Amino acid sequence: MENLIKPDETLDDLQNGYFLIQKKEGFRFGVDAVLLADFAALKKTDRVLEMGTGTGIIPILLHAKKNPRSITAIEIQEEMAEMAQRSAAYNRLEDRITILHMDLKDASGRLGKASFDAVVTNPPYMKLGSGIINPSQKQAIARFELSCSLEEVIHSAYEVLEPGGRFFMVHRTDRLVDIITAMRNKKIEPKRIRFVHSGIGKKPHLLLIEGMKGGRPELKFMDPLYIYDDKGEYTNEIHDIYGRIK
Repeated sequence: MENLIKPDETLDDLQNGYFLIQKKEGFRFGVDAVLLADFAALKKTDRVLEMGTGTGIIPILLHAKKNPRSITAIEIQEEMAEMAQRSAAYNRLEDRITILHMDLKDASGRLGKASFDAVVTNPPYMKLGSGIINPSQKQAIARFELSCSLEEVIHSAYEVLEPGGRFFMVHRTDRLVDIITAMRNKKIEPKRIRFVHSGIGKKPHLLLIEGMKGGRPELKFMDPLYIYDDKGEYTNEIHDIYGRIK
């Protein structure tokens, strides 16, 4: 299995029986992916589509935490998709996780309309023109809306979801109005939201949101999630989410 790992890559232990291949230098997964995988309320019978898988961390975590019937993950960057495929192969999950190199805007055409029970996504957070674009094209695509906009992500999710299907996303809090507006416009009704704070007394910087295709209006606010306590250490909930023994 070691021949699946290239010289410029690392094999990282996810502490749940699975491993992830990542670049030594370049885009690596962060806490937002871990929080999203925990937040996504999936059923064992669900057919799940993850849009913009990057390193492939989210489908592996979803399999480990929720074990849905199937997970399809798509990624526009060929090198990233190929690396995610090798992670699935290393963990012997090829029969449970399918990685496809494709544009999420083509999802309904290639994978079928109304063909998934749930969509999970950690899309690029930054609007074009809202900051300095990373000189690395690969990292820029992961962080800025170069290959897809927020509206295109939500539209693609609507197209592939069955009626009553659920949409799970992590994003920045400063995009909240854009997110709610786009979801409503595409008939994915926001149902549940949780704000993520770096510490107690700090303003939230991330949000986790769930929507339902064709759902009735009713938005529930969950308790805030704090990453660090007042001593600067991870909170017990973060330890629980990561599966660590404190």
